Amino acid sequence: MTAIHILSGGAAQGLVAQLAETLKAQTGLGIEGEFGAVGLMADKLRGGTPADIVILTRALVTKLRDEEFVDPTSIVDVGVVETALAVRANDPKVTVKTGSDLRDALRAADAIFVPDIKASTAGIHVAKTLDRLGIADEVASRLRIFPNGATAMRQLAASDAKRPIGCTQATEIIATEGIVLSGSLPPGHELATMYTAGVATRAAHVTAARVLIELLTDADRSELRRRMGFSG
Repeated sequence: MTAIHILSGGAAQGLVAQLAETLKAQTGLGIEGEFGAVGLMADKLRGGTPADIVILTRALVTKLRDEEFVDPTSIVDVGVVETALAVRANDPKVTVKTGSDLRDALRAADAIFVPDIKASTAGIHVAKTLDRLGIADEVASRLRIFPNGATAMRQLAASDAKRPIGCTQATEIIATEGIVLSGSLPPGHELATMYTAGVATRAAHVTAARVLIELLTDADRSELRRRMGFSG
């Protein structure tokens, strides 16, 4: 089956999956591609990986536009995603209202599941937060780092640790069976990231890519975006 090709941050994977059948009905095309750390996805586009559409942080899409990898007339914001905490579905939720609460919660965990701490939006933020809290060295051996948040959350769901916790984009938590959104990060440690879509300048399916962007950002689908973890 012919498909449009996507390079996207993991934050948008659940929302894109919800729209795949509608896109196919409207264009006859499926969706193929990769969802992962935004920095790696941007580098793949720069390196020549075929793509019709990208969904990355606004900052990265703007940079790719300036580098002439994304059509400037196609760029539209999809919504804001917060970085949040996750626990297994049957574990007690962890509520953190202050930095001290967050430090205690992370110290109490015997495994901390996170995405790539060098290339993913949430993973980079986790690394900075651990430094800010002064516990980076203390919990280093308990970090369970995976290429993207979706993989990290699936591994959290399957974990046999006694007190595991996860931290990644809220959208990736919501889209993963077996775990639940435990709560937001506290003031001073929160992260809210705008995700933005654009058509690649070397797109083979420009019209279908624009249709997908319309589906992602349509006002009539604001409730779907909210349920999948997007706001704004």
